[in-house]
Amino acid sequence: MTTSFRTLVATLVLAVATPLVLADEPVAQVPARNPLELPTLIVATPEDGFRLALKLARLGVSQTQHDREVLRAGRQDYAKDPAQLIQASQAVAIHFQTVAQANNYWRD
Repeated sequence: MTTSFRTLVATLVLAVATPLVLADEPVAQVPARNPLELPTLIVATPEDGFRLALKLARLGVSQTQHDREVLRAGRQDYAKDPAQLIQASQAVAIHFQTVAQANNYWRD
């Protein structure tokens, strides 16, 4: 995997994990707490990292498709399509790779 691809993946994760701040709004209006509930990519164990990767994947989908009815209606399609399930697994794997790198692969 190239460094530029790793940088792209890390940038995308940070874009999802960071609250959006509009340029014309004063900084004081930014909520003190991250609305996406992602305070850090640093976790204690690989298991916690995998849970975080799943959360990142879910947040990516829910932030992309805000209409819950549309989101739920699509489940019937992808739940029966192996190719779409593999794509979902790939998204989780990419997020897990990013979390693992952020945690130095849980090695000292």
